[in-house]
Amino acid sequence: MLLMIPGPVQLHDRIIRAMARQMIGHRTREFSEILEYCTEVLKELFGTKHDVFIISGSGTAGLESAISCFSNVKRITCIDNGKFGDRLGKIAERYTEVDVVKFEWGRSIEIDEVERSLAEGSDAIAFVHNETSTGILNPAKEIAKIAKEYDALVFMDAITSVGGDYVEMDDWGVDVAVVGSQKCIGAPPGLCAVAVSERAWEFYNERCPFYLDLEAYRKKLNDLQTPYTPAIPLFFALHEALKIIEEEGIENRIRRHRELSEFVRRWVVESGLELFPELNEFSKYSNTVTAIKMPRGVSDGELRGEMRKFGILISGGQEHLKGKIFRVGVMGNVTFRDVLTTLSCLERILVKRGVVKPVLSGLI
Repeated sequence: MLLMIPGPVQLHDRIIRAMARQMIGHRTREFSEILEYCTEVLKELFGTKHDVFIISGSGTAGLESAISCFSNVKRITCIDNGKFGDRLGKIAERYTEVDVVKFEWGRSIEIDEVERSLAEGSDAIAFVHNETSTGILNPAKEIAKIAKEYDALVFMDAITSVGGDYVEMDDWGVDVAVVGSQKCIGAPPGLCAVAVSERAWEFYNERCPFYLDLEAYRKKLNDLQTPYTPAIPLFFALHEALKIIEEEGIENRIRRHRELSEFVRRWVVESGLELFPELNEFSKYSNTVTAIKMPRGVSDGELRGEMRKFGILISGGQEHLKGKIFRVGVMGNVTFRDVLTTLSCLERILVKRGVVKPVLSGLI
């Protein structure tokens, strides 16, 4: 099955082979060298010189670790314009007071509304950089800039942007950011990384979950170890995935993600379909997933079911967007051939139903 969803992604053969290695001890020099390499490359991808901690857990574990460890704040403003912004608010409310600044899913963030929440007393803000549920890239730099005017701590969910789009954590003024292994990095699910500024430690809450306590990870990182037994085969995979990224070059990797997503969006427009997100002057279309309005006369089950018959998996909408949109992921080590195959099958299905015109051959 060709995975063209917003994670998990297709694995490069080298990454699959890396996981088939014999086990090693997690307190050995060999593992320490793997951890050191992964940590240093991830710093580059996050755009930070500060600490990066790798946790054996999904991206959601990374978000809970980030928010809970630095929850010594009176109130967090959580921006919700999609499924994963909504999740941030649900995590944060377990640890402190939350003001959810909610926008219609798929609509751009209004900076004035964010500033209003900060002005009313929040001393932290949490937001999703790349909201894959709606295919929108939120204005991280602008959000962080306003947060700094109020001296607020800045949390950023970068789970689906690190490795596939520009993330400049230090330059933007982001204090805590999270990435998941199974998205643009191109590794299997099961690892996440949390990047933490020095300032974030001023808000440290020692009553965070034991396993997710980043203070324990910080102490062990000095010895190039993890505090608890890591998922060693996944570290093998991450190590190889980051080697592939270095070989390609991060600029080339970002360019590839952008060019492939632009090609998908061009096909959408030329074929007569509609992109889902509504943008303002700050937001942009996501360059790792494209959200498309479901055409009239075609159900989600029909469209994605026919695609599965072709051996291709695409995503539908989530929660109240189920049946209203479908999504095509362009993440990791995806190729132009993968995208072309996906669009060819989509076009074949939709042309047969008379809802689009055949345009793909003219775009190649």
